[in-house]
Amino acid sequence: MQRDTLVSIEGVIKRFGSFTAVRKMDFEIRKGEFLAIMGSSGCGKTTTLRMLAGLEAPTEGVIRLSGKPINHLPTWQRDTPMVWQSLALFPFLNVRENVEFALKMRGVGKAERRRRAEQWLDRMQILEFSERNIAQLSGGQRQRVALARSLVVEPEILLLDEPLSALDAALKVRMQSVLKNLQRETGITFVYVTHSQSEAFSMADRVVIMSRGVIEQIGTPQEIYGAPRTRFVADFLGSSNIFTGKVLAASDSGVQLETADGPIVLKGARLAQPPRQGATATLTVLDTKTHLSMTPPPDATNVLPVRVIGEEFVGATATIYLETPRGQEIRVQKGHEDLVGLPLDIGETLYAHWAPTDSHLVAEA
Repeated sequence: MQRDTLVSIEGVIKRFGSFTAVRKMDFEIRKGEFLAIMGSSGCGKTTTLRMLAGLEAPTEGVIRLSGKPINHLPTWQRDTPMVWQSLALFPFLNVRENVEFALKMRGVGKAERRRRAEQWLDRMQILEFSERNIAQLSGGQRQRVALARSLVVEPEILLLDEPLSALDAALKVRMQSVLKNLQRETGITFVYVTHSQSEAFSMADRVVIMSRGVIEQIGTPQEIYGAPRTRFVADFLGSSNIFTGKVLAASDSGVQLETADGPIVLKGARLAQPPRQGATATLTVLDTKTHLSMTPPPDATNVLPVRVIGEEFVGATATIYLETPRGQEIRVQKGHEDLVGLPLDIGETLYAHWAPTDSHLVAEA
């Protein structure tokens, strides 16, 4: 179901002197959604968050909250609290006083702000620590205090700047569950900046991927993972094998590409704008959709001889690193049961293959 628009970002550009951090950005944030913004360092994601928070003003363009321009509203008038990467808790206040702080600044009476603070501490399962000093808490407990402090004012939107980056791997997973459940229960719009693909894809309804101040793609995790729109997105996610070559034939339902390692075919894509014959195009195929065998399957269309160059085992899955005769590295990710009987020693020759319907055409960067 399509949600109403809460925030619209219209033609926004942000410059710092001669450097352009955000370039002509246009997108909407929907009411009640969990939106993740991700990209490598310097891509503009944190600058975007800071403009939403009022910590930076756009050089050009308009940001609207509930239809009203907020470009020049100071931070304290926006109702867009932020959970910082450093958490920014006050060490001179105890846990409850930290949570009460925003309510105190809004003139809420002592009894009411204590009631609301303790209600949120209970909801975050840390009420028993309400009189403790911040320094006496674990990383995960501090995280919950920071969330309670931001959510106690019941904002329409909550901004989160890599809030889990300092936590260990197991605690990150637990806090991801806490965040997602909180967002669903409260219906508050979350805008979450992260470097981590696993964080963004496990929690967000939609993901924005940025590069050099430009939005490369916006979509659901499933859309982006299965159909990266640009070469950059495919490279950034690291979950696809990427092939570039000359278009031998193209129609609205498929493409035949001549690559350095041989022909590759895409079928059944229903392409809106097929590439022209003779042009350079790029196809991707997910590493989970790429299969391995000891001999070329007789009925397979896309088949490449490959040499094993490495393997990595993580839990129930394995990633096999391979090299084509022309030196291109590709990956195959499978469950251990799918690899039984295959010779996977370094230097062994196998055949990588996939269905034409599993190829995907991406735009050139």
